[in-house]
Amino acid sequence: MKKRKLVFFLPLLALLTSCDAESLGLTDKAFMDKLFPNWVSFVTQLAALIVLITVVVIFAYKPVKKILKKRQDHIESNIKEAEQSKAIWKENELKSKETVLASERTAADIVADAKLVAQKEREQILANTQEEVKKMKQDAENDIARMETEAQEEIKKEIVSVALDASKELLGREVSSKDNDRLLNEFIEEIKNK
Repeated sequence: MKKRKLVFFLPLLALLTSCDAESLGLTDKAFMDKLFPNWVSFVTQLAALIVLITVVVIFAYKPVKKILKKRQDHIESNIKEAEQSKAIWKENELKSKETVLASERTAADIVADAKLVAQKEREQILANTQEEVKKMKQDAENDIARMETEAQEEIKKEIVSVALDASKELLGREVSSKDNDRLLNEFIEEIKNK
């Protein structure tokens, strides 16, 4: 590759070195005129260039620069708004997560409290039921004892009545209250002993 470039540049180098002003048909004055141009045309062309640059700067560069500045400001403001929106979104997301966690904790507490209340109510209902059963049992036992006592009293009265009637027939006379009490007590003692 290097050899090809070198082969291409060698004839060009030979051509440049073999050239001189006379072989090109230039005299010293023509060569100097070509080297240093006319001052009037130079100043005119320079003034035209300055005017052209000024017009381009005023009518093209400054408006384009303003448009680019507006666009840059717009992009920067959009970026800032996006960053702010993202920050707000993240903050809201954290708040919503905290709210959800707090709600879950509250729900768990409510469920636990409800279970405790239900357990206490169950225990209270069971205790009340057991107490009512005990009371009913006690009332039933008391009723049974009372009825038994009443029945015994009724039986005693019946026995006394029968005994009095029997003693009246045996004795053939009216039994006094003293005799009645004595006979009653003896009869009760006999029943107890049996």
